[in-house]
Amino acid sequence: MVAVKGGLSGFGGGRVREETPDAGAGRSPGWRFGWFWGAYAVSTFGTYLAFDAFALIAVLVLRAGPTEVALLAAAGPTAGALLALPLGPWVEFRRKRPVMIAMDLTRGAALASVPAAYALGLLGLPQLVLVTVVVAASDITFTAASGAYLKALVPRAELLAANSRLESTTWTATVLGPTLGGAVVGVAGPVTTTAANAVSHLLSALGIRAIGGREPRPERTAPAGFRARDLLDGWRYILGDPVLRPLFLNTVLVNGLIMAVMPLLTVLMLGPLGFAPWQYTLAFGLPCAGGLLGARLSRPLVARFGRHRVLRTAGALRACWPLGLAFVGPGTSGLVLVVAVEFGLITCIGVFNPVYATHRLEHTAPERVARTLSAWSVTSKAGTAAMTALWGLLAGLTGPRAAVAAAGLALLATPALLPRSGRNDSAARAVDVAAGAGTGAGGTAASGTAAE
Repeated sequence: MVAVKGGLSGFGGGRVREETPDAGAGRSPGWRFGWFWGAYAVSTFGTYLAFDAFALIAVLVLRAGPTEVALLAAAGPTAGALLALPLGPWVEFRRKRPVMIAMDLTRGAALASVPAAYALGLLGLPQLVLVTVVVAASDITFTAASGAYLKALVPRAELLAANSRLESTTWTATVLGPTLGGAVVGVAGPVTTTAANAVSHLLSALGIRAIGGREPRPERTAPAGFRARDLLDGWRYILGDPVLRPLFLNTVLVNGLIMAVMPLLTVLMLGPLGFAPWQYTLAFGLPCAGGLLGARLSRPLVARFGRHRVLRTAGALRACWPLGLAFVGPGTSGLVLVVAVEFGLITCIGVFNPVYATHRLEHTAPERVARTLSAWSVTSKAGTAAMTALWGLLAGLTGPRAAVAAAGLALLATPALLPRSGRNDSAARAVDVAAGAGTGAGGTAASGTAAE
């Protein structure tokens, strides 16, 4: 969900070399992170402002039916993930900042084609599908490049602070974006929010360019040229690493199971339980404030209890909440139950995500970050799509409530896949405590240009 970042040394095995883009340029890392954070914030708010815009365009503008809307939702991201497969190895041996700028410009241009085609009376469903493919592939590639770039940009002691700030930004956008976007759609239509999203990516490209400095070209450790086996390098590295492997399996399963029940809850709450659309929106919008709270708590918790304990505790707790959704009933009590469960779940996710992102990057060798993040993102998207389809079939056989309960029970087994204590825990603990003592719970030296 978030872009990830890290320190100057990897712990995942292989040859690790120090990476310091912009070294010697005379500016502090915090100043550059401020530009990166600003670029991330504007593109994230643009994305959430246009939340579900394509589905709304398909229904309200193109008069598409349920099958066409489902095709739009599934085909675009799936094809985009497949298209992004060869891009991970390609990104690894290129300067990351130009790749990030190119992906922002690509996303912006693709999204801008929608209002342009609408104004000319040429907009159709095939174009929407094509744009979702391009945007999905660009998203995965941008995430891979930004993780590798920020791993070198942010000092190790400030990595958790940077992740916490990006996570806070994500949840703030989640709370505000869809609400503001809904108001804009009501006044000017869904095409307008798509245009705003396109502009946000163009502004993000300008922010990344403003980081400045010179980024050295990565050293190639393998023969030049693309090989078919390079497609699987990310997965080989993840599955061969005893720290990354359980974290990978855990996050893919948890994310997939949580997202798989969302369509079922929509059917259950808006159908048999009789919730009004505004109640449904409130039930899942209000708890997003818990993500912001969790992101702000993650750093002081790590400074006090240690990264490993927070990772395992928050990771286990986030798996316990969804089972409660199987007991939702009609009326106010049912609404309160959903809000409470979702608030607890999202708060735990808000604590877990920055710590998990930090842990993942610190255990990934710098020369393998792009391939690793690309493989991780592709698997997460594919896993979520597969589990959503599987739970849809299960709900057809057992009913939505039983399928939601089955997902909740399956989630209870996922904490067993969280990483055990490792050989680098003492070093990580020292860094976390030093970082917490150096900047305090409420601020960070990672960005000198903005306050929380």
